[in-house]
Amino acid sequence: MKYIENELDGLKREILEMWSLVDSQLNRAGEALLSLDRELAKEVVYREKRVNAFELKIDSDCEDIIALYAPVAVDLRFVLAVLKINTNLERIADFCEGIAQFVLKYPSISIDAELFDKARIRTMLSIVKEMLQSGKEALEEEKSSLAVSIFEKDSQVDELNHGATGIIADYLQQYPDRAAECLNLIGIIRKMERIGDHCNNMAEEIVFYLDAKVLKHSSLPEDQAVR
Repeated sequence: MKYIENELDGLKREILEMWSLVDSQLNRAGEALLSLDRELAKEVVYREKRVNAFELKIDSDCEDIIALYAPVAVDLRFVLAVLKINTNLERIADFCEGIAQFVLKYPSISIDAELFDKARIRTMLSIVKEMLQSGKEALEEEKSSLAVSIFEKDSQVDELNHGATGIIADYLQQYPDRAAECLNLIGIIRKMERIGDHCNNMAEEIVFYLDAKVLKHSSLPEDQAVR
């Protein structure tokens, strides 16, 4: 096996390990939010340092491969895709930490269960988890069809995000004394919407790597809209 093939195989293992770490962060942050579990939130914050260190390692390895082996064609597309996926994964982990910090900062807040359900927080969380997992499977199994399926889910997350704003605004008019809770809940919803955006970005990179198609800023069918 060529040296570059060994390096690329190692890089793929690294990015998939990074992906698993971030997936774990999202699952823990989501569980901490739903249960307001401070100990679980602390774990998410603590593990953020590991994510950051992993990001730097993968970036360095990508740069070394480009400098030492000058990859071309599909090999170059893979390395470039990993660079961008790595950045998006780190940003997702940042949002997970933000959700955990909310749980730690507002431990006394008991989120109104009815508002939580009306704003469909659990639904949005479930969808972004599916998006992140589908992206990992798409890269691991090298299936662009799995990556494309993420685009529709991102549209669902956007719709939930837009709908939640009106729901929380109506609730705030009825219960103005719960303004802090409502504003922080909007922040949480926004973080999950941004996680969906980053999953969408990673799906674009996987399609770029596998099919040599650049989807960023392109015009796609309405059910596969990409920002």
